[in-house]
Amino acid sequence: MIDHTLLAPEASDQDVEALCREAVELGVCAACVSAARVPAAARALDGSSVRLAAVVGFPSGAHLAAVKADEAARALADGADELDMVIDLAYAAVGDWAMVGEEIASVRAAAPAPVVLKVIIESAVLSEDQIDAACLAAVQAGADFVKTSTGFHPAGGASEAAVARMAAAVGSAGLGVKASGGIRTAAQALAMIDAGATRLGMSKTAQILEELRADR
Repeated sequence: MIDHTLLAPEASDQDVEALCREAVELGVCAACVSAARVPAAARALDGSSVRLAAVVGFPSGAHLAAVKADEAARALADGADELDMVIDLAYAAVGDWAMVGEEIASVRAAAPAPVVLKVIIESAVLSEDQIDAACLAAVQAGADFVKTSTGFHPAGGASEAAVARMAAAVGSAGLGVKASGGIRTAAQALAMIDAGATRLGMSKTAQILEELRADR
């Protein structure tokens, strides 16, 4: 269920390669890195079962839809299997959900199935009604997951309440929910799963898994 994550802007190819080696050792689902670091991650993960996720329009989401689509296509060409795209929060703020849907659809067109597309809605910024609307836009545009947060917004990261609301909004459509942003302990990770998360984005993966082993 874990996307082992390194998205620090200063992370080098060598840092990402180390993350990927750890991802293989830990047996996680995916390693999640910045688009520019995808080639290094692909080399490091070659021959393993760990998937490679790249972020798109990260972290602000304030990118033209065409730019996000191009970034997605380039990441796939470089070896990514999954994409985590950030919606344009300005459209969300004014309730222009048609535009949110259009930009998700543009990335989906550049990255058709079986590429896994996760849509980051920055749930801590949105009201409950806006969370519902953002989730609906992701469903209608053909996404595979909705994701809480980038982990970089000052409003905060994942919350149990947001995960539960997102799970309720997309569950009947068969989409997954990725909780990401501020998950630093085993208790927090388990709480997100209990709330409905089907994937977890974390940088403290090794520590959290060690906590879980110790609690057995």
